Amino acid sequence: MAVDAHPSFAVATIKLHDPNYPRRQGWNFIGNRVKIENQTLTSLMMYAFSIDPRQVLDAPEWASKAAFDVEGVTDTPGEPNRVQQQEMIQKLLADRFELKFHREQRPLSVYAIQVAKGGPKLTPTAHPQLQSTQRGRYEGATLILTMGSARMSDFVLDMQFAGLDRPLIDQTGLKGQYDITLRYTPEESRNTDPNAAPGIFTAIQEQLGLKLQPVKAPVDALVIDRVEKPSEN
Repeated sequence: MAVDAHPSFAVATIKLHDPNYPRRQGWNFIGNRVKIENQTLTSLMMYAFSIDPRQVLDAPEWASKAAFDVEGVTDTPGEPNRVQQQEMIQKLLADRFELKFHREQRPLSVYAIQVAKGGPKLTPTAHPQLQSTQRGRYEGATLILTMGSARMSDFVLDMQFAGLDRPLIDQTGLKGQYDITLRYTPEESRNTDPNAAPGIFTAIQEQLGLKLQPVKAPVDALVIDRVEKPSEN
Protein backbone atom coordinates (compact mmCIF):
# COMPACT_ATOMS: atom_id res chain seq x y z
CA MET A 1 0.00 0.00 0.00
CA ALA A 2 1.22 3.50 -0.78
CA VAL A 3 2.95 4.88 2.31
CA ASP A 4 0.96 8.13 2.12
CA ALA A 5 -2.40 6.29 2.06
CA HIS A 6 -4.85 6.56 4.95
CA PRO A 7 -6.94 3.39 4.67
CA SER A 8 -10.22 2.51 6.34
CA PHE A 9 -12.31 -0.64 6.33
CA ALA A 10 -14.48 -0.74 3.21
CA VAL A 11 -16.54 -3.36 5.03
CA ALA A 12 -16.03 -5.04 8.41
CA THR A 13 -17.89 -7.81 10.23
CA ILE A 14 -17.63 -7.91 14.04
CA LYS A 15 -18.81 -10.91 16.05
CA LEU A 16 -18.35 -12.16 19.59
CA HIS A 17 -15.60 -14.77 19.68
CA ASP A 18 -16.70 -18.39 20.17
CA PRO A 19 -15.69 -19.26 23.77
CA ASN A 20 -15.18 -22.89 22.72
CA TYR A 21 -11.94 -21.80 21.01
CA PRO A 22 -10.18 -19.68 23.67
CA ARG A 23 -6.65 -20.27 22.30
CA ARG A 24 -7.49 -19.19 18.76
CA GLN A 25 -6.35 -15.61 18.42
CA GLY A 26 -4.29 -13.41 16.16
CA TRP A 27 -3.88 -10.42 13.86
CA ASN A 28 -3.68 -11.17 10.14
CA PHE A 29 -3.30 -8.54 7.41
CA ILE A 30 -2.85 -10.27 4.04
CA GLY A 31 -3.16 -8.00 1.03
CA ASN A 32 -6.33 -5.98 1.52
CA ARG A 33 -7.96 -8.64 3.75
CA VAL A 34 -8.02 -8.34 7.52
CA LYS A 35 -8.78 -11.05 10.09
CA ILE A 36 -8.53 -10.30 13.80
CA GLU A 37 -9.46 -13.10 16.22
CA ASN A 38 -10.30 -13.19 19.94
CA GLN A 39 -9.43 -9.60 20.88
CA THR A 40 -11.06 -7.48 23.56
CA LEU A 41 -11.74 -3.77 23.32
CA THR A 42 -8.70 -3.26 25.54
CA SER A 43 -6.41 -5.31 23.29
CA LEU A 44 -7.76 -3.55 20.18
CA MET A 45 -6.92 -0.21 21.80
CA MET A 46 -3.56 -1.59 22.87
CA TYR A 47 -2.63 -2.35 19.25
CA ALA A 48 -4.27 0.73 17.74
CA PHE A 49 -2.57 3.23 20.08
CA SER A 50 0.64 1.35 21.07
CA ILE A 51 -0.26 1.29 24.75
CA ASP A 52 -0.50 -1.10 27.68
CA PRO A 53 -3.95 -2.02 29.08
CA ARG A 54 -3.07 -0.11 32.26
CA GLN A 55 -3.04 3.06 30.19
CA VAL A 56 -6.77 2.63 29.42
CA LEU A 57 -8.81 4.30 32.17
CA ASP A 58 -12.54 4.41 33.00
CA ALA A 59 -13.29 1.45 30.72
CA PRO A 60 -16.49 -0.57 31.32
CA GLU A 61 -16.11 -4.03 32.84
CA TRP A 62 -16.77 -5.80 29.53
CA ALA A 63 -13.87 -4.00 27.84
CA SER A 64 -11.32 -6.55 29.07
CA LYS A 65 -13.62 -9.59 29.09
CA ALA A 66 -15.77 -9.65 25.93
CA ALA A 67 -13.67 -10.89 22.98
CA PHE A 68 -14.46 -10.14 19.35
CA ASP A 69 -13.56 -11.41 15.88
CA VAL A 70 -13.21 -8.86 13.09
CA GLU A 71 -13.10 -9.66 9.37
CA GLY A 72 -13.00 -7.11 6.60
CA VAL A 73 -11.30 -5.58 3.59
CA THR A 74 -9.55 -2.26 3.16
CA ASP A 75 -10.85 0.53 0.95
CA THR A 76 -7.34 1.04 -0.49
CA PRO A 77 -5.35 -1.33 -2.76
CA GLY A 78 -2.35 -3.11 -1.24
CA GLU A 79 -1.36 -4.33 2.21
CA PRO A 80 -1.28 -1.71 4.99
CA ASN A 81 1.90 -1.22 7.01
CA ARG A 82 1.89 -1.20 10.82
CA VAL A 83 0.99 2.51 11.12
CA GLN A 84 -1.80 2.13 8.56
CA GLN A 85 -3.13 -0.95 10.37
CA GLN A 86 -3.29 1.08 13.56
CA GLU A 87 -5.09 3.90 11.77
CA MET A 88 -7.67 1.45 10.42
CA ILE A 89 -8.38 0.03 13.87
CA GLN A 90 -8.61 3.52 15.38
CA LYS A 91 -11.29 4.38 12.81
CA LEU A 92 -13.09 1.07 13.45
CA LEU A 93 -13.17 1.75 17.19
CA ALA A 94 -14.59 5.23 16.65
CA ASP A 95 -17.16 4.07 14.10
CA ARG A 96 -18.34 0.69 15.38
CA PHE A 97 -17.59 0.91 19.12
CA GLU A 98 -18.45 4.64 19.29
CA LEU A 99 -15.20 5.15 21.18
CA LYS A 100 -14.52 8.63 22.48
CA PHE A 101 -11.67 9.42 24.85
CA HIS A 102 -9.28 12.09 25.97
CA ARG A 103 -5.59 11.87 26.87
CA GLU A 104 -4.03 12.62 30.22
CA GLN A 105 -0.48 12.29 31.52
CA ARG A 106 -0.36 9.96 34.52
CA PRO A 107 2.68 8.87 36.56
CA LEU A 108 2.82 5.07 36.35
CA SER A 109 5.20 2.30 37.29
CA VAL A 110 6.68 1.16 33.97
CA TYR A 111 9.49 -0.89 32.51
CA ALA A 112 11.96 1.26 30.59
CA ILE A 113 13.64 -0.65 27.76
CA GLN A 114 17.29 0.39 27.97
CA VAL A 115 20.57 -0.70 26.42
CA ALA A 116 22.28 -3.22 28.73
CA LYS A 117 25.92 -3.18 29.76
CA GLY A 118 28.00 -4.30 26.78
CA GLY A 119 25.73 -2.66 24.21
CA PRO A 120 22.90 -3.87 22.00
CA LYS A 121 23.06 -7.21 20.17
CA LEU A 122 20.73 -6.23 17.34
CA THR A 123 21.14 -7.02 13.66
CA PRO A 124 20.49 -4.04 11.35
CA THR A 125 17.92 -5.09 8.78
CA ALA A 126 19.06 -5.91 5.27
CA HIS A 127 15.77 -4.58 3.89
CA PRO A 128 15.02 -1.17 5.45
CA GLN A 129 12.62 -0.36 2.61
CA LEU A 130 10.21 -3.11 3.70
CA GLN A 131 7.47 -2.64 6.27
CA SER A 132 7.82 -4.14 9.71
CA THR A 133 6.80 -7.78 10.06
CA GLN A 134 6.16 -9.91 13.13
CA ARG A 135 5.51 -13.60 13.67
CA GLY A 136 5.34 -15.76 16.76
CA ARG A 137 5.35 -19.53 17.07
CA TYR A 138 5.80 -22.06 19.84
CA GLU A 139 8.32 -24.86 20.12
CA GLY A 140 7.07 -26.70 23.17
CA ALA A 141 6.89 -24.11 25.95
CA THR A 142 9.26 -21.71 24.13
CA LEU A 143 7.83 -18.77 22.20
CA ILE A 144 9.93 -17.69 19.22
CA LEU A 145 9.26 -14.11 18.15
CA THR A 146 10.72 -12.96 14.83
CA MET A 147 10.54 -9.39 13.56
CA GLY A 148 11.81 -7.90 10.33
CA SER A 149 12.63 -4.24 9.56
CA ALA A 150 11.51 -3.40 13.08
CA ARG A 151 12.04 -0.10 14.83
CA MET A 152 12.11 0.04 18.61
CA SER A 153 8.53 1.35 18.58
CA ASP A 154 7.51 -1.90 16.83
CA PHE A 155 9.39 -3.96 19.39
CA VAL A 156 7.78 -2.08 22.30
CA LEU A 157 4.31 -2.63 20.82
CA ASP A 158 4.86 -6.37 20.43
CA MET A 159 6.25 -6.65 23.94
CA GLN A 160 3.04 -5.07 25.27
CA PHE A 161 1.41 -8.42 24.42
CA ALA A 162 3.95 -10.42 26.45
CA GLY A 163 1.90 -10.32 29.64
CA LEU A 164 4.19 -8.04 31.65
CA ASP A 165 2.87 -6.46 34.82
CA ARG A 166 3.39 -2.83 33.77
CA PRO A 167 3.58 -0.66 30.62
CA LEU A 168 6.76 -0.28 28.55
CA ILE A 169 8.57 2.83 27.40
CA ASP A 170 11.58 3.10 25.09
CA GLN A 171 14.73 4.64 26.58
CA THR A 172 17.24 2.94 24.26
CA GLY A 173 17.86 5.91 21.98
CA LEU A 174 18.11 3.43 19.08
CA LYS A 175 16.80 4.88 15.81
CA GLY A 176 17.54 2.08 13.31
CA GLN A 177 15.58 -0.83 11.88
CA TYR A 178 16.47 -4.34 12.95
CA ASP A 179 15.81 -8.02 12.25
CA ILE A 180 15.06 -9.51 15.65
CA THR A 181 14.68 -13.06 16.92
CA LEU A 182 13.76 -13.54 20.57
CA ARG A 183 13.30 -16.94 22.20
CA TYR A 184 11.66 -16.89 25.62
CA THR A 185 9.26 -18.85 27.79
CA PRO A 186 6.16 -17.15 29.14
CA GLU A 187 6.32 -17.36 32.92
CA GLU A 188 3.11 -19.34 33.29
CA SER A 189 4.63 -22.31 31.44
CA ARG A 190 8.17 -22.30 32.85
CA ASN A 191 7.43 -25.02 35.42
CA THR A 192 6.19 -27.45 32.75
CA ASP A 193 9.43 -27.71 30.73
CA PRO A 194 12.81 -27.52 32.50
CA ASN A 195 14.60 -27.33 29.12
CA ALA A 196 12.64 -24.35 27.85
CA ALA A 197 14.18 -20.99 26.99
CA PRO A 198 14.65 -18.40 29.77
CA GLY A 199 11.97 -15.94 30.86
CA ILE A 200 11.51 -12.69 28.99
CA PHE A 201 13.74 -10.51 31.24
CA THR A 202 16.75 -12.82 30.88
CA ALA A 203 16.09 -13.51 27.20
CA ILE A 204 15.95 -9.82 26.24
CA GLN A 205 19.24 -9.10 28.02
CA GLU A 206 21.16 -12.19 26.84
CA GLN A 207 19.88 -12.28 23.26
CA LEU A 208 19.30 -8.60 22.42
CA GLY A 209 21.64 -6.70 24.75
CA LEU A 210 18.71 -4.76 26.18
CA LYS A 211 17.14 -4.73 29.63
CA LEU A 212 13.80 -3.97 31.26
CA GLN A 213 14.40 -1.47 34.07
CA PRO A 214 11.55 -0.75 36.52
CA VAL A 215 11.04 3.01 36.88
CA LYS A 216 8.23 5.50 37.50
CA ALA A 217 7.52 7.88 34.64
CA PRO A 218 4.71 10.02 33.23
CA VAL A 219 2.93 8.24 30.38
CA ASP A 220 -0.06 8.94 28.17
CA ALA A 221 -3.33 7.50 29.51
CA LEU A 222 -6.47 7.19 27.39
CA VAL A 223 -9.48 8.10 29.52
CA ILE A 224 -12.67 6.69 28.00
CA ASP A 225 -15.58 9.14 27.78
CA ARG A 226 -17.91 6.85 25.81
CA VAL A 227 -17.85 3.36 24.31
CA GLU A 228 -20.50 0.82 23.29
CA LYS A 229 -20.48 -2.84 22.34
CA PRO A 230 -20.77 -3.11 18.55
CA SER A 231 -23.84 -4.73 17.06
CA GLU A 232 -23.03 -8.03 15.33
CA ASN A 233 -23.34 -8.14 11.55
